[in-house]
Amino acid sequence: MGILSPAIKSFLKLRNSVIDNFMLNPIDTQKKVFNDLISSAQFTEYGKKYNFQHINSIAEYQKTVPLNNYDTLKPYIQRILEGQQNILWPSEITWFAKSSGTTSDKSKFIPVSKEALDDNHYKSGKDAIALYLSRFPESKITSGKCLVIGGSHQLNQLSEDTFYGDLSAVMMQNMPWTGQFLRTPDLSIALMEEWEEKIEMIAQSTIHENVTFITGVPTWTIVLFKRILEITGAKNMLEVWPNLELYLHGGVSFKPYEEQFKKYIPSDEMHYIDSYNASEGFFASQDAPESDGMLLFLNHGIFYEFIPMDEFGKENPEVLTLKGVKLNTNYAIVISTNTGLWRYVIGDTVKFTSLAPFRIKITGRTTFYLNAFGEEVIVDNADNAIAEACKKTGAIVNDYSAAPVYMTDTSNGAHEWVIEFDYLPCPLDVFVNEMDNALKAINSDYEAKRHKDIALRMPIVHVMPKGGFSAWLKNKNKLGGQHKVPRLSNDRKLLEELIPFTKK
Repeated sequence: MGILSPAIKSFLKLRNSVIDNFMLNPIDTQKKVFNDLISSAQFTEYGKKYNFQHINSIAEYQKTVPLNNYDTLKPYIQRILEGQQNILWPSEITWFAKSSGTTSDKSKFIPVSKEALDDNHYKSGKDAIALYLSRFPESKITSGKCLVIGGSHQLNQLSEDTFYGDLSAVMMQNMPWTGQFLRTPDLSIALMEEWEEKIEMIAQSTIHENVTFITGVPTWTIVLFKRILEITGAKNMLEVWPNLELYLHGGVSFKPYEEQFKKYIPSDEMHYIDSYNASEGFFASQDAPESDGMLLFLNHGIFYEFIPMDEFGKENPEVLTLKGVKLNTNYAIVISTNTGLWRYVIGDTVKFTSLAPFRIKITGRTTFYLNAFGEEVIVDNADNAIAEACKKTGAIVNDYSAAPVYMTDTSNGAHEWVIEFDYLPCPLDVFVNEMDNALKAINSDYEAKRHKDIALRMPIVHVMPKGGFSAWLKNKNKLGGQHKVPRLSNDRKLLEELIPFTKK
């Protein structure tokens, strides 16, 4: 590792000139990506259907090709799963990232091409680290190993040559030897399917490694930390991994977990970098730790469009490219990718925090929000309100979910929450009051509905016992990996599933 470290560090630093180029020339960069995608796919079945060969502009593409979601592309994807090729993308596709909905038993299978791995996922991962090194040039991150807390993979029985798994597992399975050398645990452990056994094996196998940075979903990283401290008897993670300096996180907002991580890693030299890495692509990474925005990766095989949320759901919504976006406006993100997802609405909502360079932050999901009474509470609002209540009371929240309580003839509406605390040093009503006040300060629509309890009365909160959300996920066969609890739902189906777990 010592011999390779300077070479790896130098290579990653070279990536910064490429990053600087797309930051300085964002529109031209995206136009080139668009042209490359259309040209590459013009003789695929989808490209022929929509006449890619004769599309000469982005405006023509938007006029010709419809907006898609998983359901509209599913017939094409199903045929690729069965072994047919050149359907959505010209190169052979044998791998799929399995992405299962957290409120449904249905699974999505996102095609993963070689180009998507090389030019998007792996390149974006390198660039995320390159951005970190440009910010902290004295870093010794490459002198140790990256602890990857990923999912599992298995053979897809539809075809003996077709495989699927969580995105992290697909990436690890196909990673070049240099990447394998820099990561831990061993692949045989990283790809285990039984999550509780895997956590134990990861803990046992990594405590003697020189781990310098970690990637993974916060919830499961905390579970691993707890087990490692139980095994070693250490007071904190720096006693186990003294050279640990970076946590590259994503998947859910880090705000509710920040105080817990500071407890496990008590160091001002520990850095936390947000990333936006989904099954459909690696889209952005934080280039400045003090900023809440992530740098949008513009030359990584993805062409971006954006639907203003006040247009979302219309038959012919306004759809913008980077040229037309504004600061602090909520957009549904639309992607066209080098794996054949054409004008694909992925379901995430974002806001731009900067236009030079283009930085975004995730604000929620097009389907995960609370708006039963016109309050328009999005996940970003809820995350910040929870974080503010924790700051005011000293509480630590592990996870949460919320849904509406509908109005009746005798009572007005409310938001009903299930919250799992790691630590609650005050009466529950004190925490709830602080959370409610924070939501009022963040969201004027919520404040208006709460005024004199006109539409919304005080939030109703159930305390989930420690481990309750994990028990629910396990009951749904969704424990571990990239599975996570939906934070907000605009109906009560999920909440009705969760409430019984608060009584166990």
